[in-house]
Amino acid sequence: MKTIEQVLLELARLAIYEGLTGKKLIDKDKYLKDYPELGQKQAVFVTLNKIVGQHERLRGCIGSILPTRPLIDDVIYNAKAAAFNDPRFQALSIDEFDQIKIEISLLSIPKKVDYKDINELKQIIKPFKHGVILKLSGHQATFLPQVWEQIPDFDVFFEHLCQKAGLSGNCLDFYPEIYVYEIKKIEES
Repeated sequence: MKTIEQVLLELARLAIYEGLTGKKLIDKDKYLKDYPELGQKQAVFVTLNKIVGQHERLRGCIGSILPTRPLIDDVIYNAKAAAFNDPRFQALSIDEFDQIKIEISLLSIPKKVDYKDINELKQIIKPFKHGVILKLSGHQATFLPQVWEQIPDFDVFFEHLCQKAGLSGNCLDFYPEIYVYEIKKIEES
């Protein structure tokens, strides 16, 4: 019997292949019978990285912040969305299918952070551990904890997060709502 981690990666890859070929490959009832935990509500992000030589380049990343549907459905939906609906990229082609590496992040429930000022926020947020959600004036964005690997500087991290939300890079000056979460990362080898 496969581990749940293996099953989640298999489901994501099959979902993308279904999207590329139009073939129905996933028997959800069978998966749910064999792995009942797939029926529990869970928020996930699916990240696709394209292998180019010795390097990995982001090829798509879409996910859910809150657990609103069963794990099996969230993985299938977000895998297809990362492959075909990430606005930063063209839809994945069949030629690229064997060049992608799939990563799934299982999110904890976000917790609101109470802070007086930016210095206090710097004490609360744990780089590389916390994913961060920023909300201000109807705008919202999140960075998974993995983003700290590319942007390890707190100020630059938040400048980019503000900009991702469609706000000015100094949006922390306006005391946005901040939420943190942790992830369990599963990735293909």
